[in-house]
Amino acid sequence: MRMMRLLSITVSCTATIVALLSTAGAAQQKVPFRGDTPIAPSGIPKIPLLDQPVVYDTAEGQRIRVVVHASGLSHPWSLAFLPGPSTPFGTGPSTPLGTGPSTPLGTGGVTMLVTERDGRLRVIRNGVLDPKAVEGLPTIRRAGLSGLMDVVLHPQFASNNFVYLSYAKPLNEKESATAIARGKWNGTALTDVSDVFVAPAGVGGGARMAFGRDGTLYVTTGGGGGNGPQDPNGLGGKVLRLKDDGTIPSDNPFVGRSGYRPEIFTMGHRSSLGLAVHPGTGEVWQNENGPNGGDEINILRPGANYGWPIVSLGRVYSGPWQSPSAVFYREGFEQPIVYWTPAIAVSGMAFYTGDRLPKWKGDVFVGSLREGEIPGTGHLERILFNEKMEELRRESLLQPLRQRIRDVRQGPDGLLYLLTDEDNGAVLRIEPAQ
Repeated sequence: MRMMRLLSITVSCTATIVALLSTAGAAQQKVPFRGDTPIAPSGIPKIPLLDQPVVYDTAEGQRIRVVVHASGLSHPWSLAFLPGPSTPFGTGPSTPLGTGPSTPLGTGGVTMLVTERDGRLRVIRNGVLDPKAVEGLPTIRRAGLSGLMDVVLHPQFASNNFVYLSYAKPLNEKESATAIARGKWNGTALTDVSDVFVAPAGVGGGARMAFGRDGTLYVTTGGGGGNGPQDPNGLGGKVLRLKDDGTIPSDNPFVGRSGYRPEIFTMGHRSSLGLAVHPGTGEVWQNENGPNGGDEINILRPGANYGWPIVSLGRVYSGPWQSPSAVFYREGFEQPIVYWTPAIAVSGMAFYTGDRLPKWKGDVFVGSLREGEIPGTGHLERILFNEKMEELRRESLLQPLRQRIRDVRQGPDGLLYLLTDEDNGAVLRIEPAQ
């Protein structure tokens, strides 16, 4: 009798477990989709930036004050600091823009160019936004998240006044392509503007730029869906390396190789929104967005392949792993030195080398547009490395502000400046709290 009762209990428990397993999927919430992508929730409500400085304690004991340096921008994308009488530009090829020693400038005493995605270039002088946009820009097409994007100065700007802009160029009524324009800054406007590079039709996405120590210009192109990033005869999903006039350096890794575009420096990228030159080694660092997870920081090696869309540490937006059978490494592909899951929607990136925030010296800063696919969770990430450039720890900063951080740069005054990608975008300044 006892055996029959135990058998009955066992059968009953087994049936219950089977029933639970069979209904587990039904217990999940139904998430609305647009195509193959879940529609994002409303997210965490945004709050307006405060008029007064905000003080934060941080993990390394670096107490900071965050100040709204300027506001009234429409979805700013990038910024570049203009040299002034007290801020000589650079000190030679080994000192990239923004990595030199601190200058005797007063707080906020900097002049910067700021791009707005809608196609305007703005000037901010000592924290005051010039109400008039800079004239002389090429025709720009705002398409999705593309438009006017990066702005960088030539390494010899002090003598040639060259300013470079990456933008979405309309080729006809329907087609656009990533282009790089170069013009001369005369103090108020750009003159003699012309394209030094235009990608083939359909090559778009985020286009970050950075000048290497050797004076060559590195440019990212969007990869998106499909197998384009693995196509050596296409320019989508690549990092390109050009001379300052847009021509191709003879020592590019694929020059003279049949079936390969000679502009390519690296391939296998998805959506690259951060590019910076390491101040010590001169290596070019790049970050890119994975899909749902798998954001990365990579060190670029000539001719290397970074795997997208074959290898990824993220999931497709509908849920499954991007890499078949969840294989995250495959021989022949470079691995990232930093990755994020959940994704933080990485954007601009900078090395901090100044003296004003001494406990952050040597750290890497990366902008975050949102975390875990939740709107209203943008912030700034700080990553600490050891002497071998191996990650030791990371810290999420400014989360209470709930801002999409599009770019981060070190200013000539040794402070950090951030752009918020909002309808009423702002430049934020991080300075030490006394």
